[in-house]
Amino acid sequence: MGKTILVTGASSGFGRIIARDLALAGHVAYASMRSTRDRNAPAVAEAAAWAGEYGADLRTAELDVQDEASIASAVDAIIADQGRLDVVVHNAGHMTWGPSEAFTPAQLAEVYDINVLGAQRVNRAVLPHMRAAADGLQIWIGSSSVAGGVPPLLGPYFAAKAAMDALAICYAKELAPLGIETSIVVPGAFTTGTNHFAHAGSPADAQTAGQYAAAWPAAFADRIKDALAATVPESADPAAVGRAVVNIVAAPRGERPLRVHVDPASDGAEVSFAVIDRVRAEFLHRIGHADLLHPRAGG
Repeated sequence: MGKTILVTGASSGFGRIIARDLALAGHVAYASMRSTRDRNAPAVAEAAAWAGEYGADLRTAELDVQDEASIASAVDAIIADQGRLDVVVHNAGHMTWGPSEAFTPAQLAEVYDINVLGAQRVNRAVLPHMRAAADGLQIWIGSSSVAGGVPPLLGPYFAAKAAMDALAICYAKELAPLGIETSIVVPGAFTTGTNHFAHAGSPADAQTAGQYAAAWPAAFADRIKDALAATVPESADPAAVGRAVVNIVAAPRGERPLRVHVDPASDGAEVSFAVIDRVRAEFLHRIGHADLLHPRAGG
């Protein structure tokens, strides 16, 4: 039976791919985004046209992860329409590019607010329904930067992604006794097929950014970006992230993986996380709570 699924940050990039793939797989997929009546109105129209063309149940929802009222309204509407919300995909995020010092504290707070607090706001709206059902699935779209290669110039974004991963891991343990599952999809760098770099935030402190540019070797930032792109094979396909999410949703309850890596650049995160997650699992055994590694049966 198809599930009712909410995908955040689905106007473009991974979010749009994920929502469409879930709809094609037979689920009711809500592609949520902000500014559906103005800036993202074209994305709403495209989604409706695509749904009609493919006969898929793809819907759009106004949802701003920085606005609790917006989130509550979207979730309430989904529950009113469907009677349930089975899966939430935490995808909304914002990327930055530039020397870390040149980003103001307010800018770092903004990135954290979108990437981390945004997921927390959404959870506070959706989890009461999942807890009442004693069932549900949370899928977090993370980043290989948390445990793999870390190039410069992405500091605020990487810091927020690391915080998001830590939050997801804690949620996994707290929700397992309630019958709610957690999976983290770990994409590597994709330099084509998404708008990450095109929409990346830049430092507000232009003077400091200029001082870095003057002190660095010639074309340092461009060379870093080119070097990063060179690690990604031409065959890299962002659609693999959508397929990974579809496969997680389709997996039997209790057998869904904690992590799925989609990293064509192979930056080492898969190796590092294998060790990190095993250490964490062993610690749960040590304190007598290995039961938290899997969701409670039933639901």
